[in-house]
Amino acid sequence: MNEQKRLERSTRLHNNRYYALLQRLTEYLDRYYLDAALGFAIPGGIGDMISALFSLAYAYFAAFVIRSVPLTLAILNNSLRDVVLGMIPFYVGDVIDIFHRANKQNMKLVNGFVEGDEAIVQEVNHKAWQSALFIVLFIAAIVAMAYFLVWLTRTLGTMLFS
Repeated sequence: MNEQKRLERSTRLHNNRYYALLQRLTEYLDRYYLDAALGFAIPGGIGDMISALFSLAYAYFAAFVIRSVPLTLAILNNSLRDVVLGMIPFYVGDVIDIFHRANKQNMKLVNGFVEGDEAIVQEVNHKAWQSALFIVLFIAAIVAMAYFLVWLTRTLGTMLFS
């Protein structure tokens, strides 16, 4: 019975017109190297940020069509990694973009997750945990900086006004 449900879900998702849009997006960005071309054409990391906006389509599909938090986190993990790699200066990041192909990886994650491929599901869960850990560490760093700024302000205030 579970296999039947999975097949129905897979068929429904593969027939979704948004899924077809993701396939075309993957083809344009990675097969025709539009992702790297944007980085080359628009310097200063702006091209990489524009290409990262296209990755939001994968995150939207994972979050609102498939309704999977781990898949959404894994896709965001790939997309942010692509942005960081693409922002390496002197066009080195743009050359790396040619080989990294984050959109193709995101499509592979979507397909494998929908099909129930155990290796892909395990990869999704691993990347989701990485993303969750990064988010927690990022929030902890923000809180630590806020405490440091409060302490620094108080210290400077007492030194200047006493």
